[in-house]
Amino acid sequence: MKKEVQESVSYLESRVKIKPTCGIILGTGLGALVDEIVISDSIGYDNIPNFPISTVESHHGRLIFGSLNNVDVVVMQGRFHYYEGYSMQEVTFPVRVLKKMGVQNLFISNAAGGLNSDFNVSDLMIINDHIDLFPENPLRGLNNSDFGPRFPDMSVPYYTPWIDEALSLASTLSVSVHQGVYAGVSGPNLETKAEYKYLSIIGADAVGMSTIPENIVANHMGMRVFAVSVITDLCVGDIQKVTVEKVIAAAKKAEPALTQLIKKLVSKVC
Repeated sequence: MKKEVQESVSYLESRVKIKPTCGIILGTGLGALVDEIVISDSIGYDNIPNFPISTVESHHGRLIFGSLNNVDVVVMQGRFHYYEGYSMQEVTFPVRVLKKMGVQNLFISNAAGGLNSDFNVSDLMIINDHIDLFPENPLRGLNNSDFGPRFPDMSVPYYTPWIDEALSLASTLSVSVHQGVYAGVSGPNLETKAEYKYLSIIGADAVGMSTIPENIVANHMGMRVFAVSVITDLCVGDIQKVTVEKVIAAAKKAEPALTQLIKKLVSKVC
C-alpha cells in the first residue's frame, strides 16, 4: 500500500497548485459546500492512480482543491463505502493519500438515521464518539509503521476542542445542533425495527454506513478529526419507509446550515 499511496501522491502533487492542510469528506446530498470553494483544480477519481471509483448515484467522484474562506482545502466530493464491495483498506485509501500530501485536519460529513427521540429530520448532530459495528477493520493485517502505530489509541476519536468550537459557532450562527454517538454498520440495507432498538440500547444516537473507517485511519495517522451527521430519517417511534430520494431531500434541506458551520469552523481552526 505504501507504494500505491506514493504513486497517487506523486500524481496529485504534479497536478495541483496548492498544498492544503485541511481535508473535507462530503456525504450523501451534501455537495453545496463545493459552491463556496474557489476551485483551483478538480480531478476525477478515475484519473488518480490506485483510487477506487465511487459507485453511489449521489456521489460525484472528484477531488477538489481550492480555497474556502481563504483557507486552502482539498475536498472529496463523493466517498467510498464498504457496501460497494471495497475492502476497508480501499475505502480509506484516500485518507492515507491526503495525509501524505500534508493534510493534518479532516472534516467529515454524512447522512444518518436518527435514533434519538429528540432529533428531527434535517437536524445536525456533531459526532462526539462512535460504535464500530463494521465486520472489517481498515487496520487489519500487517502494520506499516510509516503510517502509524500497531495499536492506535481511540479514546478520543473526534477532536474535542473543535467540537467545543463548533458548538460555540452554531450558537452564534443560530444553527441548531445536537451532539451524539454514531453507530457504523455495513449496509446497504437499512435496519429492521429490532436492530434500531438494539442500536439505541447500546448507546447510539444515529446510525450510518460510513465515517468510522475514515476516522480510524485518520487517527492511526495522527490527524485531527471533526465529523457531523445530517439526520435524514428517523428510526424511532412510527418508523416510515425510507427512499434515496427522501434522504437526499432531507440532506439538501440541511445544506445551508451545515455549509455555514463548516465554513466558519475551517476558517477558525485551520
